[in-house]
Amino acid sequence: MTADAARTGQIDAPSRSDRFVRGLSEAIGGPLGRHAAGGPAGRFAAAAQVVLALTCVTLVLHWLQKFPCQDADWDDLEQYTRFCYTDVIPLYGAQGGLLHGGVPYLDYALEYPVVTGFFMTLIGVPVHALGTAVSINEYQWFYHLTALGLFACAIATAAMLLSLRRRRTWDVAMFALSPALLVTATVNWDLLAIVLAVGGLLAWARRLPVHAGVLLGLGTAAKLWPGLLFLPLIMLALRTGRHRPVWTSVATGVGTWLAVNVPVMLANFDNWKRFLELNTHRPVDWGTLWYVGRFLDGAWRSGVPGDRGPFQWLAAHVDPYLNWTSYALFLAACAGIAWLTLRAPRRPRVAQLAFLVVAAFLLTSKVWSQQFTLWLLPLLVLARPRWRAFLAWQAAEICYFLAFYGKMLIESGRDVMPEGVFVLAAAGRWVAVAVLCLLIVHDIRYPRLDPVRAVYPDDPDAGVLADPVAPGPTAPSARPAAPGWIAPHSGN
Repeated sequence: MTADAARTGQIDAPSRSDRFVRGLSEAIGGPLGRHAAGGPAGRFAAAAQVVLALTCVTLVLHWLQKFPCQDADWDDLEQYTRFCYTDVIPLYGAQGGLLHGGVPYLDYALEYPVVTGFFMTLIGVPVHALGTAVSINEYQWFYHLTALGLFACAIATAAMLLSLRRRRTWDVAMFALSPALLVTATVNWDLLAIVLAVGGLLAWARRLPVHAGVLLGLGTAAKLWPGLLFLPLIMLALRTGRHRPVWTSVATGVGTWLAVNVPVMLANFDNWKRFLELNTHRPVDWGTLWYVGRFLDGAWRSGVPGDRGPFQWLAAHVDPYLNWTSYALFLAACAGIAWLTLRAPRRPRVAQLAFLVVAAFLLTSKVWSQQFTLWLLPLLVLARPRWRAFLAWQAAEICYFLAFYGKMLIESGRDVMPEGVFVLAAAGRWVAVAVLCLLIVHDIRYPRLDPVRAVYPDDPDAGVLADPVAPGPTAPSARPAAPGWIAPHSGN
């Protein structure tokens, strides 16, 4: 897309601007014509309708994929052999929980933050009341109503992404058609935090820092990770010198989190702190960098006399301080991202930094559940909408999804595959996310290659941090040409 197209607000067509999509389009007649009917407003409305419809189709397919598990009658490990396990069902029947008339935090400890507990209560209490009045399968009702609520969150997320990218409407098809969304949408309640996080980014882009703080604060009270999105804003405040709106948003977010959590803390502090205790004492989770390291350590020591190997030092010195080691690595990554923010030739975009921060958290964390991939999905749509890299990442996620269920069957006593297959899939997912980070860093260093800057004269998500007079999208970079270690083309 040219600078003239960017100034006139023309809708981007991936079949023309993305080399990978352009190649695929040849199978159906080639790229969209430059004189295709309909103005920008009409094209946006038509594309938005298609994207929202595709989101609904993906969610319906997800519901069908999870259908074998929805009655909670899991015989012969059906929840693993059919790849349909979801946390929603067993947590409804937890001891002293909603199935037994309990209220989260008041009557029993819940392993999730307060807003997620509120969401569960809003659905679970009426379902239990109905179940005591008439004969129904409460598990089914709770799952279906929860799925409807989470589907509404996914559709709202897609709508807000469309609002953020009115000139790049088709980018949101990455979210709508995501294989990761297809297989993990209702594995847990993550879509609730995602809709609040994306809502916070939209409010920030609309120059509403207080509203952004409220939404990100609520997101942090649903899952802690939306609070990480304040870090990119702080980094950009350091670069631009516009501190007041950023710290206003941060203060509002902290106040919102306290307003939601303090009443529950006062009502039953021991039950409220269960989430923090679980995350502090939780062992290394499957699929993390630490799990892969332990496997390699065990594989080395099993084949070397004397039980010594290069990974033994890690097992002896890092494991006792794993929480602090993970936090230190994450903080080091954030320091690197902050340095990049200050040194980049142009101010990095909010979404680029947001993806890097959240990805750094996952890459260094000791917990990386299968549905956590959804955290990165909307951020990648906003940060680097290139289909080839996106599909490669999604392929890695699907490989991990399949290997994860194989691992579950192994732990249940069935010898379905070697442990190394799961470790290889976990390493592949880690590498895929790390490569996405490198590609985004490359776009930051060489902004002329950024696909979003080719359509918008400035960061469309910057809000009050935007330049008063933004330079053109093809302005020359302050840095020399891209080095040989990564080719400066736009097809990744």
